[in-house]
Amino acid sequence: MSLILGIDTGGTYTDGVIVKVENKEILKTAKALTTREDLAIGIRNCINNLDFDKFDQVSVVSLSTTLATNAIVEGRGCQVGLLLIGHEPIGKMPTNHYAEISGGHNIHGYPLADLNEEEIKKAIFSFQGKVDAVAVSGYLSVRNPAHELRVKEMVKEILDLPVVCAHELTTSLGFHERTVTAVLNARLIPIIRQLIESVKKVLEEKKINANIMVVKGDGSLMGEDMAGEKPIETILSGPAASIIGGTFLTDTADALVLDMGGTTTDIALLNNHAPRMNKEGAMVGGWLTRVQAAKIYTFGLGGDSYLQHTRDGSLKVGPQRVWPLSVVSCQYPNLIDELKVHFENDYDLMFAQATDCFMLINKTTSESLTETERKAISILEKGPRSLYFLAQLLDIDPNLFSLQHLVDLGVVARISMTPTDILHAKGVYTQWNQEAGKLGAKILAGRFGKTEEEFISMAEEAIVNELCLTCVQSLLGSEGKDLWLKDNETAMYFLIKALSPKADQLINCSFQMDLPIVGIGAPVEAWLPKVAEKLHTKLIIPPHAEVANAVGAAAGKIMETIKVLIKPGENDTGYLLHAPWERNSFETLEEACTYAIAEAKRRAAWAAEKSGAKDYELLVHREDVYASAYMIEGDIFVETRIEVTAVGRPEW
Repeated sequence: MSLILGIDTGGTYTDGVIVKVENKEILKTAKALTTREDLAIGIRNCINNLDFDKFDQVSVVSLSTTLATNAIVEGRGCQVGLLLIGHEPIGKMPTNHYAEISGGHNIHGYPLADLNEEEIKKAIFSFQGKVDAVAVSGYLSVRNPAHELRVKEMVKEILDLPVVCAHELTTSLGFHERTVTAVLNARLIPIIRQLIESVKKVLEEKKINANIMVVKGDGSLMGEDMAGEKPIETILSGPAASIIGGTFLTDTADALVLDMGGTTTDIALLNNHAPRMNKEGAMVGGWLTRVQAAKIYTFGLGGDSYLQHTRDGSLKVGPQRVWPLSVVSCQYPNLIDELKVHFENDYDLMFAQATDCFMLINKTTSESLTETERKAISILEKGPRSLYFLAQLLDIDPNLFSLQHLVDLGVVARISMTPTDILHAKGVYTQWNQEAGKLGAKILAGRFGKTEEEFISMAEEAIVNELCLTCVQSLLGSEGKDLWLKDNETAMYFLIKALSPKADQLINCSFQMDLPIVGIGAPVEAWLPKVAEKLHTKLIIPPHAEVANAVGAAAGKIMETIKVLIKPGENDTGYLLHAPWERNSFETLEEACTYAIAEAKRRAAWAAEKSGAKDYELLVHREDVYASAYMIEGDIFVETRIEVTAVGRPEW
């Protein structure tokens, strides 16, 4: 019997399953808290919780993760130096360290200007000591990668740092999106490598001798080496695995799949058992990338979303993630005593909540810190403290300092009131410290001038309504409507009437979804019944829904695709081949196609084998595009698109 160990490392929980894929039998499931300060701890705890004694029969370990998605949403990752070849930045970039150098190509792949190696060296040296990785993006490099490849070579010669080229990640046009993709990829390299090393460390301890696979954003798998080089392809890995897991666990052909985790809620639409793909590229954390992924709508809403009393007196849910009071208080019960002494209800907190606490998770950073930040770290080295007591110990008004910089750096974690705490305060979820949840609810209730019961009811309504909005927003997106509901006062007027009707309103509204909701994730049983009720639709929560992402990781296939484009040569002479590895010219179209297919098949096979596939099938798709022109007899050749995809199972 050959088994697969599926592991999903999320922002809050690490889930594990043992699956016998041949008959879809799930032998064991387990959960453990994700330990961001040392991922190996959470992974080890999860594997221990499986209580399984036949690990020698595990031949593949398959990982899905929300780490890359969450890092982009939260703005985390290493410092990246960006080298732009032949063009200035177009719009905002996800790094402040960049340099423009001459070069780049035109649409036919001819150089716009020659590379100036002295200029390149100067730009590379300017990054020394400031960045941890480098991204290289050349203008129209997808038409000719030569300049990017040479600059990459020089970066490797001068700086001992990871370096990635934009053309290696996508063959799509769009200089800005391609550049963003390259920078985010470089930023994520240490995060994914840390995950893989953590897994390997635990597998060695458990004497599990198996290949490691990682789920990509389209639900397929890639090997650990490829994941280390192209971590950007793991964005939306967790939700993609959840979709695969959801289809694995249910027979629903068409549905809205909602995966509620700790940090985000991810939504995808199933069409004939398969997720719809995002052809333009995945949008994460406000950045449009060129990563081919399942069409997933990601929202900063989860079990660990930050509940805040805003300055205008409303309750805000997310998008920031914090540690729930009930979870941390299990290990540090002193926080309960500290929270019993808190700010007066009329004390105006400008940058924080009365329920805020902080704990040190990593005191090492290369960033310069203020004296107050260093003192705060020194205090937190002895254990978590509430904001009230931290301000007392620092002898400073809490409105005159903020620990947000330390939170952004991953040095300090914020602990506060969350939907998880609401469930504990209500008594429907009691895994962690229930007293902490009740105390947090009492503190925020005072801020709103309500009783504890009134506040819990208000918070429940707000959380359910936010989940309803994510469903409606996703359906609008699937219909191609570029309308962000929260920014549209008219739309929100009717939405609020539909979701939270008042007894005296003269206009009544309601929604009816024509798709059932498939709920995935640990909190869905608590929140989704009311969501389905408000949207007048059917709710399906499959068995093992709480670990569906790990199930999806175990059920995935390897898919590696190579794309080649062939265009007419200049002045209608010959044909130009544009591939990720070269630009080449041919006299005839058939010569170009024969070469392209043969080389693409070779490279797809190599990529599949590198990703761990033993038996795979090579699928070749060729599309010749012609257009008719006025006053011209016959069709005009526009381009030939060639795709070769290697599809197979991991070796087991």
